[in-house]
Amino acid sequence: MGTKISIAGLIFCLCGLASFGQKDTTKKQTIDITSSYKPALRNAVKINFSAANLSADSSKPYLIYTIPDQNLFYTYQPRSLKPLALTQDTGMELGARNFIKVGFGNYTTPFVSAGFSFGDGKKSLINLYANYISSNGKIDYQDYSKFNAKLSGSFFSARNEVYGNIGFSQNNYYLYGYNHQDYTYTKAELLQQFSDIKLKVGFKNKDVNETGINYNPNLEINVFSNQNKLTENSIIADLPAEKTINDVLSIKLAVKADLTRYSTKNYIPNNYSVHNDIFAIAPELIYAQPLLSVHVGITPTWNNSDLSVLPNIYAEAQIADKPFLVQGGWIGRFIKNTYQNLSVINPYLATIVTQQNTKETEVYAGLKASVGKHFNFSTTASFISYENYPFFVNDTTTGSSGNAFKIISEGKISDFRIHGDMSFISQDKFTVTGGLTFNGYTGLDNGNKAWGTIPLQLNASLRWWAYKQVLIKSDLMTFSSTSYLLPGNVSRTLTGGFDLSAGVEVVITKKVSAWFDINNILNDKYQRWYMYEVYGLNALVGVIMKF
Repeated sequence: MGTKISIAGLIFCLCGLASFGQKDTTKKQTIDITSSYKPALRNAVKINFSAANLSADSSKPYLIYTIPDQNLFYTYQPRSLKPLALTQDTGMELGARNFIKVGFGNYTTPFVSAGFSFGDGKKSLINLYANYISSNGKIDYQDYSKFNAKLSGSFFSARNEVYGNIGFSQNNYYLYGYNHQDYTYTKAELLQQFSDIKLKVGFKNKDVNETGINYNPNLEINVFSNQNKLTENSIIADLPAEKTINDVLSIKLAVKADLTRYSTKNYIPNNYSVHNDIFAIAPELIYAQPLLSVHVGITPTWNNSDLSVLPNIYAEAQIADKPFLVQGGWIGRFIKNTYQNLSVINPYLATIVTQQNTKETEVYAGLKASVGKHFNFSTTASFISYENYPFFVNDTTTGSSGNAFKIISEGKISDFRIHGDMSFISQDKFTVTGGLTFNGYTGLDNGNKAWGTIPLQLNASLRWWAYKQVLIKSDLMTFSSTSYLLPGNVSRTLTGGFDLSAGVEVVITKKVSAWFDINNILNDKYQRWYMYEVYGLNALVGVIMKF
């Protein structure tokens, strides 16, 4: 076996040598390589997005929009107090710049009102207003007439405004409140003709100046008279200024002088002359933030040389994240009882021979709120102390018919007052407002009553643009019973009054409108003052022309 293997190996080697010896060395040597592999760079790997249709979202989206309240303005809108906040000057209007309103009604009632404006409101603005109305009642001498005219103007510079106005009014009343069977008068004897000439000038800054001081000094002169009975002249100088310290603090100082000279005419047995002067200085510190405003000050006041230091402290606070604003304060003031001011309350006032001003001190707390987008309300409870409070009582002295009222001053009395008001305003299309006041007088001497005052009074009004060309309006005034005094200190009570009125205005063209008013719809001939019955149902109709 081993011999066979060796022989086979030897033969294999010999065959190899024989092949090598036969190779042709004259040719160039080459090597052929056969392979299926081909080198190549690998493509870079990347992410490929494939388009796919979005799936439909069938759920209802919940979107929150902040839309401003659709009201032009709010009545009694709670807001933080700012130093010298800009207030609208109702005497300077740029709306219906020229108009004439005329009408006529029963009780022989002519009515005329007109207004004219000049200027562009940037450099100057001048307004002229006038109105007249009169009526003749069914009772003898139950007549009256009122005429008022006023010219007001403002002239503007880059930083300041000079303003002023001059006015004249003449109001005629007649003392018809007496027993016409027992007394006989001529119409001239009963005439109460109040004439008033008023002049006012002032100067104020339009914006905050470099010193941070706001100012508004003004002077008013008033000449008032009752024909052949009395004259009363007043000069009122007011010098207010305010200095801003920083974003939250400011100080205010106001100096005021109110001087009156009063004298009677043809008064029997002797004429009287009265000086009635009030001087006041009112420093005040103001702290104002968006949610809190605090005013702290005092008002030293000289009332005909008698010094009184009056409080002037009040604050308002907004409850965070709530529509409520809380307010409270302790304030004092003097109410000047000039003949002119008293005759505004009761035009049947007799000639007075002295003047005593009323000192008023009030402590109050209240709440204001806006509910929703349209409804606003406020309510206040007050405790008020008075010194020398004037009451109107019929003059029933010997030989008098009681058709004129005299003044009885109560030394010290208190009043617990509750006042509330509300408004519902929807843009300029629909407005309802209302107010309620309760007065509870206590502490009167000798069992007296608060003669001529109203314990409870309600006022309301409605304005509704039912259509674009039709305005519907209504007003309501009602009050509870009042007390009056008869000869011999006999006390009686008048029933209250209920006065409802309504009206409509129809726009015919852009420049012409027609209007109709009906007053005292329920024909309630109540007496606000004893023996002075008001007119019953009365109506007026007319037109308005704008140009």
